[in-house]
Amino acid sequence: MKKTRVLIIDDSATLRRLIRARLDADCRIEVVGEAADPYEAREKIKALSPDVVTLDVEMPRMNGLEFLARLMRLRPLPVVMISTETHRGSAAAIEALSLGAVECLGKPAPDRPGKFLEDIADVLIGAAGARLHSMVRRPPHVVCPGDFEWNGRIVLIGASTGGVEALETVLGGFPENCPPTLITQHMPPGFLASFARRLDQHIAPRVRLASDGAPLLPGKVYLASGGETHLVVAPGYPPCCRLAGGDKRSGHRPSVDVLFESALPLAMRTVAVVLTGMGRDGAEGMATLRRAGARCIAQDESTSVIFGMPRAALELGGAEMAVPLPSITQEILRLTGADRTRCAGMGSQ
Repeated sequence: MKKTRVLIIDDSATLRRLIRARLDADCRIEVVGEAADPYEAREKIKALSPDVVTLDVEMPRMNGLEFLARLMRLRPLPVVMISTETHRGSAAAIEALSLGAVECLGKPAPDRPGKFLEDIADVLIGAAGARLHSMVRRPPHVVCPGDFEWNGRIVLIGASTGGVEALETVLGGFPENCPPTLITQHMPPGFLASFARRLDQHIAPRVRLASDGAPLLPGKVYLASGGETHLVVAPGYPPCCRLAGGDKRSGHRPSVDVLFESALPLAMRTVAVVLTGMGRDGAEGMATLRRAGARCIAQDESTSVIFGMPRAALELGGAEMAVPLPSITQEILRLTGADRTRCAGMGSQ
């Protein structure tokens, strides 16, 4: 089996040694080199042609974000960012994902490296197979609030690898009075607050980390906070967010499957969406929802960074349609809008 060839880019010799020791123990991976700064990294990439690189956000001589932007423009290849989960570090990691990095990992505290290293091999192998897209984006067409009338359906979205770009695209076209929307995005919990703030600054609706008891109302988008809890829907008038403890599901907490299955009592009033990501999280929950009457969408293969989660949802019969990323906003608003909305020229998106 062909090994995944990895280049480690980090100014910390200690962290390079930790990463290398973990990867050298995995027979699926070959560490082809190390670099201590972006200038050295540039030469190593040219000489070694790695399948994937790890990149620290804070680097000497040129910061990681500047190097990433140049790399994506001149020689795109899969990048996994390594960043602290401090406010500054997590904001930089989210910016990196928006620039084209495939995944981000939280840099460990010096006394707790184990958890950081636990999944790094799987993350790098998955990232190496990512489909890289051009980062030249057209501004989304935002539907005016007066052109959208909510029909009572809520929206549940699950995403993983590549989800930052995908969610920014989908939510970027939402009107200020969008349907109530709950999102489970696989991401280290320290990064999720920065992601919620970034979305809130760039899209028309209000975006917040989900809090226990927050009502599902038009114009509100809630992002699962991660860590020790899953985000679930609690029926009521109106329904609300609940943060529920529990084991990991499909390898994740928060889990898309848990979110989707929690909405089963509201299936006839639910639109479920699976976006780009590794693995199968969301496929079983979506199939359960669809059998109960929910409308279900998967991102199509051509626009997915990783087609794992959408593929599983389609193969299991959960998703009724595969939709290109630029058209998913339009499809969500069509399904959650009243008849007057659907006649208001939403195809202009």
